[in-house]
Amino acid sequence: MDGTLTRTNDLIFATFNHVGERYCGRTYSPEEIIAMFGPPEETAVGRIVPRDRYDEALADFVGFYSENHQKMARLHEGIPELLSYLHRNGVLLAVFTGKGRTTTLITLDKFGIGKYFDMIVTGSDVRKHKPSGEGISNVVRAFRLPVEEVLMVGDAVADVQAAHEAGVPVAAVLWDSYGKDRLRAMDLPYVFHDVGGFFTWIRSRVPETGAPAR
Repeated sequence: MDGTLTRTNDLIFATFNHVGERYCGRTYSPEEIIAMFGPPEETAVGRIVPRDRYDEALADFVGFYSENHQKMARLHEGIPELLSYLHRNGVLLAVFTGKGRTTTLITLDKFGIGKYFDMIVTGSDVRKHKPSGEGISNVVRAFRLPVEEVLMVGDAVADVQAAHEAGVPVAAVLWDSYGKDRLRAMDLPYVFHDVGGFFTWIRSRVPETGAPAR
């Protein structure tokens, strides 16, 4: 979700630093925060704050994230139209994110895009986090999908690794990726630099059916 559908990195960094400064007396660089990605924020917060202040800090994390969402986060231009097109033309859509379920639902709700997804898998819902492919495999099993008919779309090396482990094709999108150089070096068959180019490619493979939205 983050970096692919939404531009939320600034909000995430600010939220971690709000909690870090208040409960640990320090802030973190973007690189340090990115290194915490994988497990959801419930786990990350538990690693940086005193144990006896965990519940308070986690509630503060969620509150800051929600209260500052409108001014610090936005959807990438073209994403609502892309999701609507796929949904309208019968493509099953799932989110697989390392975020916790609470903040994931906050973002999907505030941007009004949760309605497009048939399944939501968060870091709170898996035992093994990215780069494990467990979340993708859960989607494949839930809908009994042939793996060759699934496409993982992600902006991070961990997304590519997860797709490879789950045995599904992957498209790397670089419009908001903090791992652009590493992704380019992986020599992937599908790489997109902007939403418009990705949408054009999608339309060439998913024709307009004129069917009503599911």
